[in-house]
Formats: sequence, structure tokens, C-alpha cells
Amino acid sequence: MAHDERAGSAELIHPQDFSWFFWFTLPLYPYGERRTIRKEVIKDTIWTFDQMQGIFYVVVPIRMTVVKLEAGGLLVYAPVAPTPECIRLLNELVAEHGDIKYIILPTISGLEHKVFVGPFARFFPQAQVFVAPSQWSFPLNLPLSWLGLPRKRTQILPADSKNTPFAEEFDYAILGPIELGPGRFAEVAFFHKRSHSLLVTDAVISVPEEPPAIVQLDSYPLLFHAKDNAGDIVADNQANRRKGWQRISLFALYFRPSVLDIPGLGEVLRDATKAPERSKKAYFGLYPFQWQANWQRSFDALRGNGRLFVAPILQTLILNRAPQETIDWADKVASWNFEWIIPCHFDAPIKAQPHQFRQAFSFLEKQPINSGLLNSNSYPLPPDDFKTLQEIDESLNKFGIVPPAKDKV
Repeated sequence: MAHDERAGSAELIHPQDFSWFFWFTLPLYPYGERRTIRKEVIKDTIWTFDQMQGIFYVVVPIRMTVVKLEAGGLLVYAPVAPTPECIRLLNELVAEHGDIKYIILPTISGLEHKVFVGPFARFFPQAQVFVAPSQWSFPLNLPLSWLGLPRKRTQILPADSKNTPFAEEFDYAILGPIELGPGRFAEVAFFHKRSHSLLVTDAVISVPEEPPAIVQLDSYPLLFHAKDNAGDIVADNQANRRKGWQRISLFALYFRPSVLDIPGLGEVLRDATKAPERSKKAYFGLYPFQWQANWQRSFDALRGNGRLFVAPILQTLILNRAPQETIDWADKVASWNFEWIIPCHFDAPIKAQPHQFRQAFSFLEKQPINSGLLNSNSYPLPPDDFKTLQEIDESLNKFGIVPPAKDKV
């Protein structure tokens, strides 16, 4: 397993290298400036390209995976923003291993993935684009060509992976579409046979204890969330970066974990007037968070010593709408003999076996497989931290916005 990490060479770095002109199509931090880190995860075979994005400084990695094809050339899974830096790092691989032959959009609802495919594909006019079936867009359901995907070389992934030009090297399994009222959810997991690697988008994650390298290139979000109150001036050291990252993870996955209190507006405004930093970057001193003393335990329970799990939002709002379909999909994926999992978010690559992937979906079962083995890959997340997500779920059901959850299987 290779571990070489590389951003743009120091002598080549220029602010324009990180520019993402179309940031307004999905206005997430860091908006029009995105750094890229390339990492070789399997020597001369698989590389990941990490960027960062988030809201209110709740930033997490977003990842593209590039795989070398045996016949020459490259396959790209889930493109990221094609900044000059990103394209330069990718073209270094192209020069050594051949052209981009295939570009895969493995999701239908993840705008943070879909928005990049059209601009990315324009840099590689020879590549065929394959997208997950049942695509849709919001607020209007527009044709893919209207969303910037190249009309003449974009096609839907067939139901059977044998009917693709890369069938000898890849198998895949399509989850969904799961109907969610105004929208749908789907994901396509790719299995690269030669490297025994599984590529997924959102289905499973693992949360690292330390902030990922891409997040550390811009320490401000980490230090912002390391504060205990609006008046704190937080030193830039690894302990505070770690503290900020762990709180960011709780925000990103629970929205509002049980260990987070939200003070009243009056208190927030009073504290803002006393904050040492009241610039626009610091949200004018506003810091509407109060972490309980035991917040670290909540993170440790979430991380579970690096275990593989399904994100709480998927557990509470999406996959429980189609438990049997999800379990069937997880069974198919777990039938492959993979040794590594590369998700599009949080940690990667993850050393994991098929049974660990399958156990991550045990929350959908009345009698989970290996239920007597409460190891780091099977025990449930703390129920108290699901309260906010459950309240959102109840509100969506009350107003008939999404269909109700189905019984466990």
C-alpha cells in the first residue's frame, strides 16, 4: 500500500492554480479556491485526489479516485473540481499511464459530486462518461446535457456491469433509486478486481482521529471549531486542530449531537460584541455553540476506533426507506473479495473485509448478523446523538414530504 501524498509543487504554486470558477453553482466553503492533494494508495494502480468543502466551516474531504486500466489509460470515479492544480496532477498520471478513458458519476442525488462532472469531462474530450441510472436535479429535473454533461459521450450505466467496456476489470452494484418524495437516492459501488478495492460514494465511512491532510492545508475551520466560546483565541497547534476536527465530524454527521447546546440569540449577540475577532471571516464574532464537557466521549463513540459505519443521516432519513433493497445490495457488495474500501468522504483507504462492510448495515435488521459479536464494526451509534435527525425525520413525515420509514427486515 503506497502512501505518497502530493499537492502542487512549491515552485509551481500560484493562487490561480486553486481557482474554481463555477463555485456559485454550489456555494460551499472554500468557494472559488480549492486545494488538491493527490495520494497514491496502491502503487502504480490507484490514486485519490482530495479536496475540501463544507458549510459554516464544517469542512470534510471530498474525494475522486483514479484507477489505472490494464489495457492502458485511466478510469475516474466521482470527479472533483477541475482546478488547474487538480488537472496538472492528473495529467502527470495521464503522461505516464495513458488517457482518461472513463468518467463515472456514481450517484444521482449528490450535487456535490454531480456539479463537477460536466466541467471535468470538458478537459478530457476522449473520455466516455457513465452515470448512475435515474438521474434527477432540483429544483427542476433537467436533461443531463443542460447540467453540462457532454451529450454525445454520456450514457447510463447498464443494470448488468458485464455490458460495459470495462467489465473485465470492474464489477459494480447499483443501490436504488430509493424514492424520497421530492427526490431520490442511489449509489453505485465499484469493485476493482485486480487490486481488491471497493469504491463507494456515501454508503460507508470511517472517521479518522486526526484531521485529514487536505483539511490541514487551511487550519482556520479547525481552529474556529476548537473554540469553547466566542472570546477564545485558539493557538494553531496539532492538539487544537485535532479538537476542531473531532467537533466538525460530530457536526457533519449528526447536525446537532447531544453534547452540543445552542445558547439563546441574546447571549450569542452579547458574546459577539466581546469577541476579539469580529471580521466577516469570523462571522462577526458570532459563535452559537456550547460544547458539554464530555463531548470527546461522543466523538470516540462515533469513531469506534476507526470502525466502518453508515452515516447517521443515511441511517435516519434515507436507507430506512428501503431496508430490504439496501440489505440485498450490501449482500451483493459483500460477496466480492475486496481488502480496501475507498469512500468519497472522511478517511481513505480503509483496510476492511467484506463481512465488516455487511455488518455496517445491521441497523436495518431486526436480528443483525453476528449480533452476538459486539465488536468495533457492529455496535450501534449512541441513540441520544440521533435526536435532531429523528426530529427532522418526524417533521418530514408529518408534512408528507417523504414517505415513512419501513420496518426492519
